[in-house]
Amino acid sequence: MTFPGGRWIEYWDPENETFWKETGERTARRNLFFSVLSEHIGFSVWTLWSVLVLFMGPEYGLSPADKFLLTSVVTLVGAVVRVPYTFAVAVFGGRNWTVVSAGLLLVPTVAAFAVMEPGTSFSTFLLVGLLAGIGGGNFASSMTNINAFFPLRSKGWALGLNAGGGNIGVPVIQLAALAIIGASGGPRVLLGVYIPLILVAAVLAACFMDNLASVKNDTGAAKDAAREAHTWIMALLYIGTFGSFIGYSFAFGQVLQTQFGRTPLQAAYLTFVGPLLGSLIRPLGGRLADRYGGARITLWNFVAMAAATAVLVAASMAKSLGLFTAVFVVLFVLSGLGNGSTFKMIPGIFQNKALGRGLTGEAAVAYGRRLSGASMGLIGAVGALGGVAINLAFRQSFLSSGSGTGAFVAFLAFYAVCFALTWAVYLRGPAPRVPEGTAEQAEPKPQLNYAEV
Repeated sequence: MTFPGGRWIEYWDPENETFWKETGERTARRNLFFSVLSEHIGFSVWTLWSVLVLFMGPEYGLSPADKFLLTSVVTLVGAVVRVPYTFAVAVFGGRNWTVVSAGLLLVPTVAAFAVMEPGTSFSTFLLVGLLAGIGGGNFASSMTNINAFFPLRSKGWALGLNAGGGNIGVPVIQLAALAIIGASGGPRVLLGVYIPLILVAAVLAACFMDNLASVKNDTGAAKDAAREAHTWIMALLYIGTFGSFIGYSFAFGQVLQTQFGRTPLQAAYLTFVGPLLGSLIRPLGGRLADRYGGARITLWNFVAMAAATAVLVAASMAKSLGLFTAVFVVLFVLSGLGNGSTFKMIPGIFQNKALGRGLTGEAAVAYGRRLSGASMGLIGAVGALGGVAINLAFRQSFLSSGSGTGAFVAFLAFYAVCFALTWAVYLRGPAPRVPEGTAEQAEPKPQLNYAEV
């Protein structure tokens, strides 16, 4: 096992069922497991400040608006770095970049450990929050890497499991804070626990993961993906699903504190439930999309998210903490389900585009894999910006009216737009059919049928 140059696999063909059963599946699952571990800790570091702000009392001198701004900055950086992280896999190799990206998590964790005390300036907290944002990039590189390992027929499950295992880093950091800080351990004890975990994740990735030689640096793929309208359509839909998940993960505890007067511990007892269930259900969203089509699952998921948000508006206006909390948890679950179904759509869309261009066999697979891998970074980055918008919307809503009701009304309208877009682009009518007995029947021309993606 050589570490300097990494472990490189020269031949990789997961669409070949014989290769997959004899060699591919075992190798892909091993890489998936250790990729999840690194991404999981990345999510925990990224969302660390969603927990820390709950325990930053009056002695820290931060207003609710300051805290929402701080979490918005963290979310913003996590979104932006997803783009370069996506292409780092092709430059350095999936295994090599996982080692590097895991090691980089030490920077924001040690920095937070150093400054986490009353008297630290707000600008310093903002700077350290900027550093924590790099944890959000691990998702993009991990998804791009795992997308290359699995065959199209299993991508929904694999990407859902990869992302769900990463997403669960959000409730885990919240539970860890509840256990450690709630027991008077203090924020620095929590940070001290994560420093050795980061080192373990980096070492395990170095020992047990692989690089795929077939995933080569291709700057043209990024340009081609950026020119594709489907990339930006899916990015908008991903704002509605993942943007909701990460935005609510950062904001839920603060909303409970600011609008319902919960103490830090009371808020912490509730905040982890939604992200936990939303993370656990994400693989199910991918599995349902594999079976019934990602577009169908995504469409009805937005209907359910809009309905849940409407109930949240009513609960917020009625100041009903019980109903508000229960429905917020439901909204987390739906966002997780939608995360799985929307990401499953991406490989299918570009595979469909390949067939529409007349490509077949390995050429179609290579085209679909190339563009779907490149687009995932852009889609993931734009989707995460939804988390920024959610925190800024809450900040403005509380500044204007003292409650989050106005923000929820805006979210409801956005989910309606996502529903309409999903239906109009991916589900409006079946693919054209070739009449029986025509000359085209002998050699049918591939049709773009996105209803099955």
